[in-house]
Amino acid sequence: MPIRTAFKTEIEHVSILDEHGQFDAKLGAGLIPDGDVVRLYEHMSICRHLDEVAFKLQRSGRMGTYPQNMGQEATSLGAAYALDKTDWMVPCYRENCGLFWRGLPMEYVLLHWMGDERGNAIPRELFCMPLAIPIGTQMLHAAGLAWAAKYRGEKQIACTFFGDGATSEGDFHEAMNFAANLDLPVVFLCQNNSWAISVPGKIQCSAPTIAQRGLAYGMHSVQCDGNDVFAMVKVVRDAAKRAREEHRPSFIEAVTYRLGDHTTADDARRYRDQAEVELWKTRDPLIRVRSFLKERKLWNDSKEAELRERAEREVSAAVQRAEGIEAPSSNDVFDHTYATLDPQLLTQRETLRTNSLGQESGRRPSHAQSGGAH
Repeated sequence: MPIRTAFKTEIEHVSILDEHGQFDAKLGAGLIPDGDVVRLYEHMSICRHLDEVAFKLQRSGRMGTYPQNMGQEATSLGAAYALDKTDWMVPCYRENCGLFWRGLPMEYVLLHWMGDERGNAIPRELFCMPLAIPIGTQMLHAAGLAWAAKYRGEKQIACTFFGDGATSEGDFHEAMNFAANLDLPVVFLCQNNSWAISVPGKIQCSAPTIAQRGLAYGMHSVQCDGNDVFAMVKVVRDAAKRAREEHRPSFIEAVTYRLGDHTTADDARRYRDQAEVELWKTRDPLIRVRSFLKERKLWNDSKEAELRERAEREVSAAVQRAEGIEAPSSNDVFDHTYATLDPQLLTQRETLRTNSLGQESGRRPSHAQSGGAH
């Protein structure tokens, strides 16, 4: 036979709790205990309130540019819930919900966007990497972390998050190729929110799904409703099991939507149809989980009011901790970059002038010599 089929496959789309409140009882059976669904909803709601407050902090000049997570809370939260606490979470910059679930205090994210590097000093025991602002670089870090775990014979895996636009970056393809060819335990989680800033998804990828890009590297690929926390838990749990038991990477395309602008420096009204935004508001992950809980008599208006008060207290306390932190020292750039300081670096730290290397370590220039700089 001169012509035969060399390869044939299909990509599944997973949905368990849709925007109409329809719950697939068979697929979702035992996936998340009712008590945990309540906790997940409360957590998403608090993170949503942080988004609102962070926006006001930026607008009032108390914080720099900020990317809202509004509408995408279920993606990283479902992943964080499904992963082991010692699995690496390698985020980009819209994974607040998952990072906070892992245990990262909210003020760390606020400090990051306030320009304070202490916001990137993630406690080691949380197994979370700092927010990654360059598009796509974090996937390489995840592949490296997974490779190290495999080399050491550990069961630890890495899960990295990125947007649809990042799949057009070279770093993405290098990380995917590296992980697939070396059988690394990595979960690549693409949050397809339809827009790479102002570039629509149809320009980013001409294929029907972004998940197909995972197939090109020979890894298991699946698409799911990224606004469905149940679906997120299932697909990440399945991928984590594959990574742990088979040392094989997986690619997940979580179809979601950012309800806000790309960042506070953006105005999405210039390029996005408001009708599209209104449609996606009906698919809000918080709305569908709240409906799910109310239908099962696990939630009511009184609990909602209590939750709002709790969210205000917790977010307000986080803001106070971020704004009330002791001012950073000029020594920090040295003390937190190098394990040890040689004499030349010690001199630079003491004088804060690179043209003073000839001075003795510990000698500070006079006010006139330093040009009045502090």
